[in-house]
Amino acid sequence: AGTKAEANVAFNFFVETYGVKWDKAVAKLVKDRAELLTLYDYPAEHWKHIRTSNPIESTFATVRHRTRRTKGCLSRKTGLAMAFRLMMSAQKKWRRLDGRNRLPEVISGVEFRDGVRHIQAAA
Repeated sequence: AGTKAEANVAFNFFVETYGVKWDKAVAKLVKDRAELLTLYDYPAEHWKHIRTSNPIESTFATVRHRTRRTKGCLSRKTGLAMAFRLMMSAQKKWRRLDGRNRLPEVISGVEFRDGVRHIQAAA
């Protein structure tokens, strides 16, 4: 959904549609509703990064692949060193966060509504 209001409407529709059949799963989603919709309190440029877990999974995929191939021939110390070097190497290929110029605003607590910076009216 493009806005938090649209997301709330879609969420309510989902709860009404699937709440009867999968009541426990829907109850967990309803319990965490505020956390699920926190996305809309960040800049729109960051949304696609917040929605995915791929950066975590793809980073550790390289390490997991290499450690499986060398199983049994490494000490704990050597294995940790190899994992560290693999992570440092993978870091060079990471793409930058979209809207990285917005990070200082997010850190300083600037309010965003539906992905847009909210400017408070002067009193």
